Amino acid sequence: MTSSFTDPDEYIKSLPPDRVVPVSELRTAINKNLPAGFKETMSYGMLTWVIPFETYPAGYHCDPKQQLPFVSLASQKNYISFYHMGLYSMPGLMEWFQNEYAGTGGPKLDMGKSCIRFKKPGQIPVDLLSRLLEKVTPSEWISVYEKNLRRS
Repeated sequence: MTSSFTDPDEYIKSLPPDRVVPVSELRTAINKNLPAGFKETMSYGMLTWVIPFETYPAGYHCDPKQQLPFVSLASQKNYISFYHMGLYSMPGLMEWFQNEYAGTGGPKLDMGKSCIRFKKPGQIPVDLLSRLLEKVTPSEWISVYEKNLRRS
């Protein structure tokens, strides 16, 4: 379920009432905890935090007209999606996250390659996601991204 919004605030206002608070809280946590250098934008119909062209002019290899994505947040039909590209690209970070998540007492982790799905908005572990967000700087993400891109 994608949107055509280009403004993060308008996107939030468009959400169903039961999603506004949890998505807003997670957005606030992302903006507070991501290291300096990431930029909030809308991409692929989602709230997305990117490495801006000023820092990484090459852009995203799948579409060089897009800034390099790192984290995205979306309200889907049946869940809230939190995408963290570092989890997909950094095995040690994935292991750390899965171990920490297991200790939260929350529901079973519902995860794809970089997407974590939260079916119950009240069960989003914002504190854990905040700690995850602090772990990768823009320069580290660029380095990991380029290393993985060369392997492909």
